[in-house]
Amino acid sequence: MDILILGGAGQVGTELQAPGLWGANARLHAPTRGELDITDGAALAAALGQRAYAAVVNTAAYTAVDKAESEIAAAWTLNAVAPALLAAATAKAGIPLVHVSTDYVFDGTGTGACTPDMPVNPRSVYGASKAAGEMAVRSANPRHAIIRTAWVVSPHRGNFVKTMLRLSAERDRLSVVDDQHGNPTSAGDLAAGLAVIAQRLGTDPGAPTGTHHFVNAGATTWCGFAKRIVAAAARRGGRDIPVDPIPTSAFPTPARRPANSQLSTQSLAQAYGLTPRPWTEALEDILDRLIGPVHQPKETQA
Repeated sequence: MDILILGGAGQVGTELQAPGLWGANARLHAPTRGELDITDGAALAAALGQRAYAAVVNTAAYTAVDKAESEIAAAWTLNAVAPALLAAATAKAGIPLVHVSTDYVFDGTGTGACTPDMPVNPRSVYGASKAAGEMAVRSANPRHAIIRTAWVVSPHRGNFVKTMLRLSAERDRLSVVDDQHGNPTSAGDLAAGLAVIAQRLGTDPGAPTGTHHFVNAGATTWCGFAKRIVAAAARRGGRDIPVDPIPTSAFPTPARRPANSQLSTQSLAQAYGLTPRPWTEALEDILDRLIGPVHQPKETQA
């Protein structure tokens, strides 16, 4: 089974290539941006014609949320135009497409967890471009799975966990936004779910299609997340420093962030039998990989 992974250098793309994730029968192909330009329709068609891919997993995206407010063309090219070209090319080749999207397609004004069938209403260039990419995938390739996620962290690239570890080592106190709510998500857990979905679509013509959400279980705020990171790092020898809550208004950014990024995974469980574990457990595994295991107290002899 040949699987094409796009965006292989990112957090999720890196985890999608983890040893043993796909099983012995899978052959992974993860071309770099220099090897395959996904904004070039002819290049995509040529790449898809090289072998009989069972599925394509697209994790490539313009994810610089604040820069997107000024780099509008770049964000729309990668987040909307590229998925449109990819969906058309995969449909023509008869290949199912798994496409990763984001909580930013919602406006974040409601309460509780957003379900996949809720109307989208993005409040940023990034969110609007990702919503357009979703629409393109739905329109062009009926054999698709759009998987929205949020607050992705891992041992790779830049992300919130690594930023908090760096800042807690440099500063004596942190201030973190406490009025934005969401579900921290392990890139490794998400990748494992994407692999299940891609293999199902690639082997079962009757596999479920449509839009679903994958986030780790449990919700928190950025401040709550930061406190957990600092405390867990302290158990591994890091500095245990105070983390103070602040409102979003105290930390203005060019792009508007959703106040509520919570996503419901109920349809994911119904369609694919996937039930993500709590984010607190996933965080411990990430810190084990970044720092090492929790320090055990030494036994004292009488």
